Amino acid sequence: MYDFLDRCPGMYCGRTQLENGTWSACGSCPRGSRVNDSYACNTCREDLTTYSWLYLGFMTMLPLMMHCFFIDLDAKDRKFSRKQLILTTSAFIEVALAALLATLFMEPIWELRLFACEVEKLTDWYTLFYNPNPNYEARVHCTQEAVYPLQTIVLVFYFLCLVNMFLIRPVVSISLDVRGKAPIYSALYFLPLLTLVHALGCGLIYYSFPYLSIAISMVANAIHYSLKLDQTLKALVRSTVWEVKNIVIITVHWLLLAFGIASLDYHYAFMAVVPLPTLFYILTVRFTDPAEFREMESRI
Repeated sequence: MYDFLDRCPGMYCGRTQLENGTWSACGSCPRGSRVNDSYACNTCREDLTTYSWLYLGFMTMLPLMMHCFFIDLDAKDRKFSRKQLILTTSAFIEVALAALLATLFMEPIWELRLFACEVEKLTDWYTLFYNPNPNYEARVHCTQEAVYPLQTIVLVFYFLCLVNMFLIRPVVSISLDVRGKAPIYSALYFLPLLTLVHALGCGLIYYSFPYLSIAISMVANAIHYSLKLDQTLKALVRSTVWEVKNIVIITVHWLLLAFGIASLDYHYAFMAVVPLPTLFYILTVRFTDPAEFREMESRI
């Protein structure tokens, strides 16, 4: 259909059909469209792939996990307190509402699905660095969102997280008499930081988020257990089985690990290894606890 179009320079430069039926000069494609093999800008009407939905799910979990971490850090309680439960619920509502609104604001508007341009390679995320310079003369600017809407929807989501926190958290704090300034101040740092990380490394995160999920889960699991004062096997098993807060935290670690394994799209039998990091730490703690080595040195 577009065989008559002249070739455009670069990887992402295309031509847009004008209202009078003619074609524009080579340039960036409008938002929500992408250049095809015939150098014409085609509107993206493909549904988002499962992997891309999982990527958006990972980006949604990041601010929620950060909120929960700083709320728990501020609480400093071994058990769930009323304040911690209320603030965690508020954070969940803020993030969930932001994710819902960000989805509804994208094409098709006010529908819980997304039209997308298919991600083909890593360079699709960094079109800024692929503006051609034909004959080393004037540069043709073809910067665009070739992976629409995976870049902008996350930026909109983080902005809505910030807005929702400013609107919802004060109402919750005043109406339920819960004071939690430290988690809010922390969010004012980590939300812009997450935005910066996404803006710079979104392509790398897209291809590595399953491995990041697995790594975060395993590291968080090790840190959680290492903070226990009593590092004996019996004490760790008791806290894992009987302490409600501990059970919830370990369950979250397991779910994050399962999410990473599922995102890799390997055989689901690998889900059987989800409890392995927890079991490994508990069973090998006697070989790694510094107190054990100090006790051995005293005997010598």
